[in-house]
Parts: sequence; structure tokens; C-alpha cells
Amino acid sequence: MNLALFDLDHTLLPIDSDYEWGQFLARTGAVEPVEFAKRNAAFYKQYENGTLDPVEYLEFALGTLAKFSRQQLDEWQVAYMRDVIEPKILPAARALVKKHQDAGDLVAIVTATNRFVTAPIARALGVEHLIAAEPELDDDGCPTGKLVGLPTSGAGKITHTNAWLATRGLSLSDFERSYFYSDSQNDIPLLSIVSDPVATNPNALLTAHAQAHGWPIIHLFNAGSNV
Repeated sequence: MNLALFDLDHTLLPIDSDYEWGQFLARTGAVEPVEFAKRNAAFYKQYENGTLDPVEYLEFALGTLAKFSRQQLDEWQVAYMRDVIEPKILPAARALVKKHQDAGDLVAIVTATNRFVTAPIARALGVEHLIAAEPELDDDGCPTGKLVGLPTSGAGKITHTNAWLATRGLSLSDFERSYFYSDSQNDIPLLSIVSDPVATNPNALLTAHAQAHGWPIIHLFNAGSNV
């Protein structure tokens, strides 16, 4: 059994699910649209530039969730999946995940986005295991606006992946081959410790790094892409 890890946003999805969730809330009128959209866009730009403070961003995103009842959040989540996410789950991404599943690999999504946003996306992709930022929940299952533990970004993806493997009595060294697919230079720490790093729909910074280190580069969402 090999290990196959996948980033989510711009890797298996051609969009950023966290950013799009914020845009969805703005469109529904759940948040004040102009100021919220401005802050959401500013955080996204920081992410692209590699300057994002993950705790600051996550507590902004989770603080938005904390304003609403769980029932309301669940209703919005259904609409968000239907209207925004499901049309963006494309055949090439499904085929890549399925290739590893059919090979008997242990498959997981490792994302900096929080579990509230990403758990239904992982289910829609048919991926059982999800490593994501964990929102603190109150006794009614509603987010409090706080983050539990370390962010699942940058080197934090290594920490959380190792912890998840340890719960299964495993470590990275137990796998003959370990794959990680990602689009971003933010994931270079985890890409650098697997046996098979794959730059997937990479941005310019990751493209340059992958070319310098001889890593394969794939583009899932180009016309006629094949995996």
C-alpha cells in the first residue's frame, strides 16, 4: 500500500473553496457584502503571495460561521455544494483520486481550509480521510469562531499528516511510495518529504521550484488532460 495525499483548492478543485464560501455568504446577504468581500479578497491575495497569517485568516473565517445557528449553516452548506462546488468537481480530478484508490493506496486530502467547508467536498470526491483546520465547536455543534490546535498549512501539514498517520500506527517511512499533489509554493514543506511530489496545476512559484528540483508537473483542468 502506498500513500496518496492531495491538497484541495486549485489542486482537485479549479477554485478556492474557502474564498468561494465567503463569496457565497456575501451573495446570500448573510454578511455585509462590500466590506466582507474586501477582507476576503485581501486574505486571498496574501495567500497567493505566501504572506498569509493562517491563524488570523482562520479566525476571520470561523468567526463568520459563529454568527449563525447550525441549522442555518447546514442549509447554506447544502446550497453552496449544489451551486458552487459540485459543478467544479471535474472528471480529471475524480480520475486521479480513483487511480490511487483502485491501486489500494491510502488516500487523504490535506487542506488548510477548515473542516466545515471541506468535509462535504471530501465526501463528494469519495475521499474518506480529511486532514483540515479544525473549528472549535460548542455543545450544540456550532463553531465558536476559534481554531483548535495548529493550522493545517505550510509545515503544519507535515505535523498534522504525521499525527494522522500515527493514529493508524503508521509513519511516512512505512510506505514504499508517498505522493503529494499540490498547486502552491505554500506546500513545499510537505512536497519535499514525500517520495513522489507532484506539482499539480502549479502557480508560478511552485512551477519554478518543481522545474529546479525535477518534480513532475501535471495540469488536471486543461482541455484533454489525462491522468
